[in-house]
Amino acid sequence: MARKRGNNEGSIHQLPSGSFRAQVTLQGKRLGYTALTRRECQEWLKKILRQVDDGLLFADTKVTLKEFMDNWLASTKAAKRQSTWSHYEQVTRIYILPRLGQKKVSDLRPEHIQDFYNYMQDQGVGDYTILKIHNVLHSALEQALKMGILARNPVDLTHPLKEPNTEMTILTESQVSQFLITVLNHRWQALFHLAITTGARQMELLGLKWSDLDWQRQTLKIERQLIRPDGSGIKFSAPKTRLGKRSVALGSKTIELLRKHYERQQDEIRAAGDKWQEHGLIFTTSLGGPIHPRNLLRDFKLLLKDAGLPVIRFHDLRHTAASLMLNNNIAPIIVSRRLGHAKASITLDIYGHLIPSLQTEVAEKIDDLVTPIPVATQDVNIAQLEPDTSSS
Repeated sequence: MARKRGNNEGSIHQLPSGSFRAQVTLQGKRLGYTALTRRECQEWLKKILRQVDDGLLFADTKVTLKEFMDNWLASTKAAKRQSTWSHYEQVTRIYILPRLGQKKVSDLRPEHIQDFYNYMQDQGVGDYTILKIHNVLHSALEQALKMGILARNPVDLTHPLKEPNTEMTILTESQVSQFLITVLNHRWQALFHLAITTGARQMELLGLKWSDLDWQRQTLKIERQLIRPDGSGIKFSAPKTRLGKRSVALGSKTIELLRKHYERQQDEIRAAGDKWQEHGLIFTTSLGGPIHPRNLLRDFKLLLKDAGLPVIRFHDLRHTAASLMLNNNIAPIIVSRRLGHAKASITLDIYGHLIPSLQTEVAEKIDDLVTPIPVATQDVNIAQLEPDTSSS
């Protein structure tokens, strides 16, 4: 009769699919790990047995990422600056937990996290945000590694960006005009116009409510951004930074476009009847629900093709807005406030390379300031300089 496997003993067997399965008994219960090769299973067994020797308990292997992240955030709050901790909490709540929260920490593998990054990029999440997600996940799972819950930090073997962008893609002034002509009378014309004239982020635009708009003063308050975690209903969060909550002045043409958009929405409300979902949003589906970023991106790309323009990300409209403002001599501090950056220096760090025309202007002015002006010297008869007194 085969001997019953005791605590801290492992085995490896091949599955019908061709992959391999490693198992180990911990406190009378079985843990398993599946991999493509026997060698990988052997490595897992060695690491898990080392962790057991270091005090790993069976309960630790059942902790979900949500449970772990909640505890990790609570334990780091006292040691972090309030702004830093709030940033960690926001990134965790908005991005990490909706997709990965229910996975067990001990089961996390590099491919799970890489798939998550790829999904974020496909959803139009900006590169900077994905890098922040990567950093928060890495810090948290380093703690899991120290606690013995993980044999390795799976984040170490991932690449947060599939294709890191070294240059921003923006539309020129003529291309912007070409695009806005193409979207005339489109149901999201006002949305595209606002994106280009305010530089607001995509999810800030989709989170706008009619109550944010002051028709008389021609101002728009940006106080929230839409969250759409796996279709679990409409949710909002605060903007990304402290100065993300801001009031943006609007031009008369923008106000007129919003008025027409409001009238169109009233027609849609009457047509939808009882099917209309009232959330107070400025930009909605035909039934009043929030616009899904994927659907917006699809239509945006089709409109770019119709306009004969290069296909860019929706987020590149924000870069375009910044470029247009800076290249038309709008002060960086004003551009910074409209974009919701914490400091004007951030705006210049990100967009300074987009304003070569200002560099040229400065170069000419500096040349004028420092170039010496030659003084013409001629032999002059001193007598000619003396006053003529013969007639006096």
